[in-house]
Amino acid sequence: MKDIKEIYSNPQIGEKIKIQGWVKNHRKQKEFGFIDFSDGTYFKSIQVVYDKELSDFDQISKIKIGSALTIDGELIESQGKNQEFEIKMTNYVLEGDCPDDYPIQPKRHTREFMREVAYLRPRTNLFNAVFRIRSLVAMAIHQYFQEKNYVYLHSPIITGSDAEGAGEMFKVTTLDLKKLPLNNGEIDFSKDFFKKEASLTVSGQLQGEAFAMAYKKIYTFGPTFRAENSNTKTHASEFWMIEPEIAFCDINQLMDIEEDSLRYIIEYVIINAPVEMEFLNKFVQPGLMDKLHALLDKEAVRIDHKEAIEILLNSGENFEIKPSFEDDLAKEHEKYLTEKHFNGPVFVKNWPKEIKAFYMRLNDDEKTVAAVDLLVPGAGELMGGSQREERHDVLVNRMSEMNVEKEGLDWYLNLRKYGGCKHSGYGMGFERLLIYLTGVDNIRDVIPFPRTPGNLEF
Repeated sequence: MKDIKEIYSNPQIGEKIKIQGWVKNHRKQKEFGFIDFSDGTYFKSIQVVYDKELSDFDQISKIKIGSALTIDGELIESQGKNQEFEIKMTNYVLEGDCPDDYPIQPKRHTREFMREVAYLRPRTNLFNAVFRIRSLVAMAIHQYFQEKNYVYLHSPIITGSDAEGAGEMFKVTTLDLKKLPLNNGEIDFSKDFFKKEASLTVSGQLQGEAFAMAYKKIYTFGPTFRAENSNTKTHASEFWMIEPEIAFCDINQLMDIEEDSLRYIIEYVIINAPVEMEFLNKFVQPGLMDKLHALLDKEAVRIDHKEAIEILLNSGENFEIKPSFEDDLAKEHEKYLTEKHFNGPVFVKNWPKEIKAFYMRLNDDEKTVAAVDLLVPGAGELMGGSQREERHDVLVNRMSEMNVEKEGLDWYLNLRKYGGCKHSGYGMGFERLLIYLTGVDNIRDVIPFPRTPGNLEF
């Protein structure tokens, strides 16, 4: 038995071959036929030819698109223009038939339609490319951090604290929702499974900081959840995050790591998925490869948030949202900075403390925190991180200022007491990265089975 990828890697004309896979297309003629055959191991399919010499020619010619087959044959030089070699069939076994109403016929389908049959869409060229790249990017992430001596932390999915302080969390309970136990009109969570209120995690950062205080360098990479009722192209209710945490690391060292890891991942994908990237560059986002190579060739500029706002205010541009020294950057601001002013990636650092999380280190001006966002052309914000607040008293004050409950976070505060040190970390949405790398602009199309408001299919 051979994988199609093996055949492409080392084609041996005259070799007797057995392959298994699915029919992508079937063109039948009077004396012979062509089957476009894929087994999922390689982006390219292989052409299988058969002719009247086979005793079961009529039976073969009735094989439907989508059917699963085992095929025996010989690898021969192709007479056609589109491939160098093909397989001449000598025998076949119909492993799984397919009816005529098979949804994935050889024609162009809209991405919206493909979401309705998400369980079949990996069989199409677009999604075959996207989800193979997803697999490769996951491998690149692990390989990068493992090579750099990071420890991979499996942070908990169920949590009792809101790391972001946003409150948009899915609740986890075993209580009977039709007969909730009440105490003075409030739900009595002491009767619940964990004896307290529980939620699905929005971030593994806090637990990551604990492990960074023992291993020096760690990363989490797993699913996170946001109960945010948003229907944009870049939001999903379940998505994956990459979150490294590094001890003895300040904001400047953090930016070095962010840039280095991103370059590594991009180079890994270009090297390991050349056929898929060529397809995406041609049919999905023309100029995709130029965009990625430009990022590899150019170091990111580093500017303060204040400087970024000054650039925007002096740009002469008529922005829909006026840039403000007290506010976040809008998409149009990110686009201007990366694509017009700097024409490349930009780190925006030292943000107003009022718009950033409680755990970010307060700067000496006591107005800003050591936070940093990496903005890239064509995507805007790709990574967000900060130097963490290592001073116990300052962290306590920040939590009070921002009304963050200290109950349940005593262990997090203790990290500042028991051999704490300066440390930093960042988060990168895995799917945001995939959108950038593939040119596919909707998060629903880079997640195998997307979970979004009102959508819990498959």
